[in-house]
Amino acid sequence: MPRRRRSENEVEAVRNQILDEALNLFVEAGWQGFSMRKLGARLGIAAKTVYNYFASQDELYLGLLTRGFHSLGQALAKAAEPHTNPFERLDALIDAYVTFAFDNTHLYGLMFTWHVPKYDDYVGTAMENTARVELETALDSLRLTATTIAACTGTPPARDDLYFITVRLWTQLHGYIAGIHNHLIDYMHPDPASLKERMITRIKNSVVHEILALNPTAAREQPTLQ
Repeated sequence: MPRRRRSENEVEAVRNQILDEALNLFVEAGWQGFSMRKLGARLGIAAKTVYNYFASQDELYLGLLTRGFHSLGQALAKAAEPHTNPFERLDALIDAYVTFAFDNTHLYGLMFTWHVPKYDDYVGTAMENTARVELETALDSLRLTATTIAACTGTPPARDDLYFITVRLWTQLHGYIAGIHNHLIDYMHPDPASLKERMITRIKNSVVHEILALNPTAAREQPTLQ
């Protein structure tokens, strides 16, 4: 009797299970130590079964990144949606980004910190289109943040100014988050956890300062950031 074909929901559930375990293996073994055979063994299935869902390690890795950036984008959009004031939206976006980073330590590391292949490594290969999907999914969060910052200025800023502020905001947040994740701040401060509220507030205030430098009249729309 032929085996029943899995439904789309069942296939997606298996793919997600594979991705979840793949992240654990990436954490333990790194990119170089990862293999589909090891992943199959951890899942209790043959490597060829894993290949039924992901054609290669690269496809699986890009699928994991795409899922992660999609989740981040959803979290940011959900946080921003209730707010009509652009400064309040920006405040909510920053809080949501920080929450995602600390709730998904290993996934965040894979997305932003670890030395793993990037889009340019796939250009000209069979995986270029898949890598492009991952890159565009990642950039959606950047675009949402940039659009929100532009709304805060009250007038359309120059593209260079807009992306300078956006990139500066990300580098400040990421620098602090990475320092917590890799425990380097443990060597610099006796109680790193106590820095969080003060650090994030300072970062928020610095980006508001940059926005107001472009258009001081935007201060009329600015609430007190928490």
